Amino acid sequence: MTFLSKFRATVLLFALSVVSLYAQTGTRQAPPLLAAANPETVGFSSERLNRIDGLIQSYIDKKAFPGVTAIVVRNGKIVYHKAFGTSDLDNNKPLAKDAIYRIASMTKAITSLAVMMLHEEGKVMLDDPISKYIPEFAKPVVLDKFNDKDSTYTTIPAKREITIRHLLTHMSGLNYNVIASDPHMRAIYTKAGIVDAFTTQNIKIGDAVRKLAKLPLNHQPGEKWTYGLSIDVLGALVEVVSGMPLDQFFQKRIFEPLGMKDTYFYLPDSKRDRLVALYSEDKDKKLVKTATLKSLPTDPDYPIVGAKAYFSGGGGLSSTAYDYAIFLQMLLNNGVYNGKRFLSRKGVELFTNSNQTGTLFPDPNSYFSLGFAVTNEKGRTQDLGSVGTFSWGGAFSTDYFADPKEKICAVLMKQMWGTSYGSELDNKFSLMIYQALDDQEVIEPGN
Repeated sequence: MTFLSKFRATVLLFALSVVSLYAQTGTRQAPPLLAAANPETVGFSSERLNRIDGLIQSYIDKKAFPGVTAIVVRNGKIVYHKAFGTSDLDNNKPLAKDAIYRIASMTKAITSLAVMMLHEEGKVMLDDPISKYIPEFAKPVVLDKFNDKDSTYTTIPAKREITIRHLLTHMSGLNYNVIASDPHMRAIYTKAGIVDAFTTQNIKIGDAVRKLAKLPLNHQPGEKWTYGLSIDVLGALVEVVSGMPLDQFFQKRIFEPLGMKDTYFYLPDSKRDRLVALYSEDKDKKLVKTATLKSLPTDPDYPIVGAKAYFSGGGGLSSTAYDYAIFLQMLLNNGVYNGKRFLSRKGVELFTNSNQTGTLFPDPNSYFSLGFAVTNEKGRTQDLGSVGTFSWGGAFSTDYFADPKEKICAVLMKQMWGTSYGSELDNKFSLMIYQALDDQEVIEPGN
């Protein structure tokens, strides 16, 4: 073989290895892609399911929300997908089913999936210290005493380092800034210029996380559940381990293989007119655009303005109800969708339905897995849902759940920063789904 032939062969081998590295594996499992179907074919009553119409419209009529998009799926069949109201009250633009919403913390599950994928590839172990990949997190300290007069503080050494598992479960001791549960941490983060979850500034997630690593933790790692910037740190981890910017990893490894065509950190110009306007309530509970609010942790025109450089793994994505339903359906399919496997069946089980927090998760009706709140036996007694249902939502009033027992997933999209009605509608939406079941037992796929 000549030198030129050897060189060409080497280049080809390298190219094939790169393609293999960034391609999802094939599978003999072949669940169908999401497709609309008559509700009765998967054990729903159309008549009862249509009660959702009146429920959502009642909230639109009383001006609780400008618009709402809802999707319900069972056994991979879309049995309900409708939009109500408007996307922008200023121009009274009717809301479309493919409207794009800022999904905020619904981003977390996707970043956590990326970590679980890297875990199954042997690139990270869940109990690895994060300092193995981001050295700035070595030798962490915990806040001890705080002086309210000048924001000075003292620290004590942490008993242990933060692990990837601590980050996935929000047991790291990291907090948020604007929405911090501890005002002392808020003061420390604000003084250090810590970004919460999204920004229009020219900041990189890796740089922001390394700055965060130099600050004290709210508590000892592994000893308390605290909602915070843990998943943003994991976004930086994905970049380090994969060698790719987080947005590219998501597109190449998750969104494109799944067929999620409308999910981005920053929307392309061709889709920015589909982004719904962001609203809140004034003191009289009337709808106002968030441009008038000082409490909003981001520019109200995010994600279509600014430097478009910050990829927040904890809260930066925008998406549609349909796209997110694809993501949930892949998990209900035990990690398979569109002819590709994203996680093993055992990986999905660990990801969605393992109690990683014991009794430390603050909701007595749930425990926390490696990415979700999961309904426990006590939670089952509160409503019609099933034990093992995993769920979460976003700060801008978006919500989802997936029920592996009943093979149901659902997404409810609203776009509000602060609302008196968000959880109320979420709970009633779930009720309307389960009361519409019209079967004697769980309908298995293909039956």
